Amino acid sequence: MTALIRYQTALLLRSQRWLAPVLLYVAFLGVGVRPGQPVLDSLGYSAAGLLPVTAWLVRVCATQEPPAARTVVAAAVGGQPRAHLAALLAALGCAGTLGAAATAGVLLISEPASTDHSVRVPLPSAGLAGLCAAACCVLLGAAAGALCTRPLLHRRGRSVAATVLASLLGLVTSGSPAKYAVTGLVTGSHSGAVHVPVLALLAAAAVAAAAATLACRLTAVRG
Repeated sequence: MTALIRYQTALLLRSQRWLAPVLLYVAFLGVGVRPGQPVLDSLGYSAAGLLPVTAWLVRVCATQEPPAARTVVAAAVGGQPRAHLAALLAALGCAGTLGAAATAGVLLISEPASTDHSVRVPLPSAGLAGLCAAACCVLLGAAAGALCTRPLLHRRGRSVAATVLASLLGLVTSGSPAKYAVTGLVTGSHSGAVHVPVLALLAAAAVAAAAATLACRLTAVRG
């Protein structure tokens, strides 16, 4: 599986189709994150942007191979579900790396203080909370991407529209692990309290695992 994930990652990097979502995310951070801003607010902002970016990267990885190439790879590795899982994991790994880098950058330039700058926020705790929130958004984005592309949706227009809608719902729907994690950072910034969203992270991991399992099983039926 490791070699297969490296293959899918190499395909993604060589195709340069990752440029659009990554540059969009960089622009998103450039607009909303400034040096000296409260760290928890900036961490929540940077985490929220990861959800649609991850969904986009999953769509790219799931559709980057021509049908003939997918068939050859599936035959070589023991079936289409295994090959599809490698594509999902490659996208997840790339999005996770992007999220970790963004979190580190936010910690470096932000002020470790509450929104009104009256309470000092411990950076290690803020960093842990930011990483957990970023992971929640990455996992929810991976789930949205997996459910909104092949093998469930093959037509590009429907797939793109569904991905945008699922990403939006993941950020605004009550009960969403991503919304809970991001909201916890933003509201905690008002008082300077750091809330590490462990339960939200576990819920997001469960959702992502269920979505990946469904998508991989359907590849054997719908291709």
